[in-house]
Amino acid sequence: MTTFDKREEAFEKKFALEADLKFKAEARGNRLFALWAAEQLGLTGDAAVAYAKEQLAAVFAEGGETAVIRKITGDFAAKGLNFTPDNIRIRWREFFAEALAQLKTGG
Repeated sequence: MTTFDKREEAFEKKFALEADLKFKAEARGNRLFALWAAEQLGLTGDAAVAYAKEQLAAVFAEGGETAVIRKITGDFAAKGLNFTPDNIRIRWREFFAEALAQLKTGG
């Protein structure tokens, strides 16, 4: 194996590890975010978990982040909570960053 081949293999492994880390961080961040949204709506216990699962399903089924932001914005407005889509999107990204940090530190 040449030096070039070894280097290429190392880059491929690094890319695969980074992609795996990003996937796990997105999944964890989405869960944290969905549970936060449930908490804002006053949901606890099984109701909060059910709401979070509903939001996570929407991430995949309804077109990702935009669909979920729209749904949660509507849910919040129906409860009289004053969150803009931008506020909610910022919180979503904060939870992703938190999840990424947790994974990087082994948490």
